[in-house]
Order: sequence, then C-alpha cells, then structure tokens
Amino acid sequence: MTSLTDCQALDAQDPLAPLRALFSLPDGVIYLDGNSLGALPRAVPARVAEVVAREWGQGLVQSWNAAHWFELPRRVGDKIAPLIGAAPGEVVATDTTSINLYKVLSAALNIAAQDAPGRRVIVSERSNFPTDLYIAEALCRQQGCTLRLIEPHELPTSLTPDVAVLMLTHVNYRTGAMHDMAAVSAAAHAAGALVVWDLAHSAGAVPVDLNGAGADFAVGCGYKYLNGGPGAPAFVWAHARHVDRFWQPLAGWWGHADPFAFTPGYRPASGITRYQCGTQPIVALSALDCALDVFADAETLGGMAALRTKSLALTDLFVAAVEALCPGQFDLVTPRAHAQRGSQVCLTPTTALPQGSAYAIVQALIARGVVGDFRAGDARQSDILRFGFTPLYLTYQNVLMSAQHLRDVLQKQEYLEPRFTQRHAVT
Repeated sequence: MTSLTDCQALDAQDPLAPLRALFSLPDGVIYLDGNSLGALPRAVPARVAEVVAREWGQGLVQSWNAAHWFELPRRVGDKIAPLIGAAPGEVVATDTTSINLYKVLSAALNIAAQDAPGRRVIVSERSNFPTDLYIAEALCRQQGCTLRLIEPHELPTSLTPDVAVLMLTHVNYRTGAMHDMAAVSAAAHAAGALVVWDLAHSAGAVPVDLNGAGADFAVGCGYKYLNGGPGAPAFVWAHARHVDRFWQPLAGWWGHADPFAFTPGYRPASGITRYQCGTQPIVALSALDCALDVFADAETLGGMAALRTKSLALTDLFVAAVEALCPGQFDLVTPRAHAQRGSQVCLTPTTALPQGSAYAIVQALIARGVVGDFRAGDARQSDILRFGFTPLYLTYQNVLMSAQHLRDVLQKQEYLEPRFTQRHAVT
C-alpha cells in the first residue's frame, strides 16, 4: 500500500497543488463531501459582499444595467459551457436542477410527440436520483405518458419502439458508476429516442462532451463540484437541433424575446435564453460566477484532463487503502474500471460489521474531521458510505489519512457510541 512518505512525494509533485490555496477549508478537516456541497472558494465572500454592499446597496435598481445583472445567467452559462462540452451561448445558469429537468423533459416529450406520436414512454434507472424520477412521474401524469424504471444492466434491451425519452444521470449519485455518454446517446438515437442527461455529479468532476456525444438535453447543479454554494443556481443545455423547436413549459418573462416590451402575449427568445423563466437570484448567481473562476485557474494547469487524472489517482488510492486497512469489512460499490466511475467512492458494510452500522460509521468519521456522507438503502439496496474526491483541493495525504481514520473508527468501535446513531434531518 502507498505509504505516508509516498503520499507526501505525490503531493509535492502534484501540478494541481496551487489550486488548494484558492479554497477556504477548516483546519483539521478532510472534506470528502464535495459531491454534495463544494468547498468555499476564497474569492467568493468578497464578491458577494461587493454585490450586496455596492451593487445593491449603492447602485440599487440601476445595477440591472450598470452591473449587467440581467445578462448574468448567460455569462455564467458561458463559464460552465467548456466544462461540459458545450459551445458559447448554449448554456444558461438558472433556476434549480429539478425545474430545469421539467423544462427539458417536457420539450423532449413534445419533440417526440411531433416526430413519433406513438412513443409515450420515459425510461430511467430505478436508482436514479429520486427528484428526477418525481419530475418524470409528474410529467407523465400531466401528459398521459408512462415512466418505466429499469436496472442498469437492462439498458441495452430497454429502448423499445414505444420509448420517447431516455432520462439518465451521467454519474450515479449512489454508486459513482458512470455511463458512456456517447455510446448510450448513439444507442438511444438508433432506437428513435431522445436522451436527457443529468450532470449533477459530472460537471466539474469528470470530462463531459455533450456536443461530441450527440446528446439532446442536459441539466446540472451549481453547488456540488462547481462550488457555487448551498442552493446555487443550476444550469440547462439543449442541443442546437432542438433548442428552438418548442417553448419550454414555464414561459416566464426572462425567456421572452423582448422582456421589457411587456406585451401580454408570449414570444420565446431564440436559443437557450428561452429556458429562463422568472427573475433570477443575482446574489447567488454572482457567487457561482466567482466560484467558476477556479476552473479558469485549473485550465492553466491542465484543465479537466488534469483534474480527471488526479481524481482517478485519489480514488484508486482510497480504494487500495481501505481494502488494505479494513480487510473484509466493506464491499466496493463503485466500479473499479476508470471509464465506468466518476469522482466518488461508495462502500457498503459486509456482514463482518453490525447491520445498520453505515450511518454511525460516517458520523464517527465526521467527529474525527473526515466529512463524507451516508445514503440509506432499501429492500433492494444496502446502505452506502459515500465519499467524494475533489482534486481541486484534496491531497494524497488527505486520502490516506481518511482510510486510516476509517480503520481506527472500526478497531476502536467508535461507531457503537449512542451519539453516532442519532439520525439528523439531513443525512
């Protein structure tokens, strides 16, 4: 197994090491939960203070023009675009992932209804993030469609002639398993279906090429690997061949072709701008805008390719360390193959550990300063210990020490302490 000395050498040679200084990280904390909420970039508090005190406090309503607030969703979208393989002007930062999914899934169903009226089924994985399934279920109820849930291994045979849309998360939130976007999109198109991708666990974590993969629609959030802060605005993308074909269903004034004409009839803007709805949260958008500057710094050090290389090295190290230090106590849920995993590692306790111990183990780790998270299982799935690896600020020493803390939590049976079994509202 890689030693502490080896990790120190890797950190000393890490070309991305300067990026760590761009983040505000608490002393004594190893943060392995960037896949739920990214760390705070150091430049963001000052930027938010400027927006509040100067642009809002002094500029008041004139800042819509003087500070160019109205264009902010498109400017932020242009910063996200290169991270996901989109062109300038193809992405807009707006609303939430769930709201944006409702927009693009509705548009995709309308396209399918026009091009192939007999296709009335949305296919998705049963293990997809629940809100995606809830949105799809609601749309199906509204439009008389059917939501069909499958297991991942059933995907090749699921694209039957009645399927209108395949809705997938690129990197699974529970397991870290990653789809081959280009291959899946090609298979769906060959079967006559459209594909909607959720990039919540991809954008800023793994290289994504929406245009190169021939994807149809995509959404994603700003608060995970993009480090935009809790509740940061999300983003939406539509391929050029689709973007102007239909209104999105939430036809708000920010998506109007001439919003300040204030006419009673709706006329959609051209391009991705029509996927805006109402007035946007300027303070939150400004925080995300500033946070994304970190990726401009990363680009000078190798960009997403370098981030991906380090991500795989970090996750490989963690898997090897856990298997060496905690033999027989966890099963690896995340695929080992590099092409099949995102930037997280998920473990489930074996029978060597007490049933239901996953939550308490995570809480005991947090008490030691190693912040991961827990995802509950059900009758089909086991509980998950989930660890996100953000190469922007994690070190090799962080990773090895996390595995050592996990070993100590088990050896000292700290997870059996009653304080670690009390469930919080947010797990």
